[in-house]
Amino acid sequence: MVKIRSGITERGTVNFWDYHVYFAGDRGSQQFYNIPHHRTTAYNASWAGAEGSHPFATGPWRAPGNNTNTFARESQIDIMAAKAGVDPLEFRMQNLTDKKMQNVLKVAADKFGWIPAKAPSARGYGIACGIDAGSYVATIAEVQVDKASGDVKVERVVCAQDMGLAINPEGARIQAEGCITMGMGYALREQIHFKSGEIFDLNFDSYQIPRFSWLPKIETIILEDKNADPQGGGEPAIVTMGAALANAIYDGIGVRLFQLPMTPDRIKEAVKKG
Repeated sequence: MVKIRSGITERGTVNFWDYHVYFAGDRGSQQFYNIPHHRTTAYNASWAGAEGSHPFATGPWRAPGNNTNTFARESQIDIMAAKAGVDPLEFRMQNLTDKKMQNVLKVAADKFGWIPAKAPSARGYGIACGIDAGSYVATIAEVQVDKASGDVKVERVVCAQDMGLAINPEGARIQAEGCITMGMGYALREQIHFKSGEIFDLNFDSYQIPRFSWLPKIETIILEDKNADPQGGGEPAIVTMGAALANAIYDGIGVRLFQLPMTPDRIKEAVKKG
């Protein structure tokens, strides 16, 4: 769970950020936007320190904690961009001074063919950026959402990653593609049903992981800096998927989802509430 209070000036710059994350750890919660007044607090700073907080045992998964924190931060950034009436990419760029992050966003946007527009634009475009294992990553997704069924079809994902010196560029690209595929699962389908500590999802008939038939067109760009130290490549691209898809859903149908996974039932309920 993450709670955020934030503020922007009349010029659309973020000047206030108060971020509280509970039971997920602080990985990925560190602020990289240029915000003069910001505070980040992690309660039970390690996911392992949440004993007694869950009805069953929990453990790590790919980029533990960062998926939660990037989903929360990048969703909030999009909310502020919409409130300011500014294109989501433009809003990020004007609130960044970090050259690496600006560059991965620009490269991803150029590859995607991003055309500025205020959200929701009915196009189904979503953007998110983050840092994990020393690597900078920016992801742009395109989705189609069926309001009646709540189904989300991911049409296209573009991901740019700066991991310093890429020792094995092909391996890095494959890892990024795997992160994108796995990220579709936690973002859209992988829900655990339980009651009083009893888990009901015991196999893949009800616990749905991504299938090849779900996969969108995936385009990855590995930005290689031969003068920089090599950074991690096995996890960064997964951390942006939740927010990129949540922001794309909002851009497509004007409905904001605050809980993962964004299942068809949750989307239909959100549409019903307006």
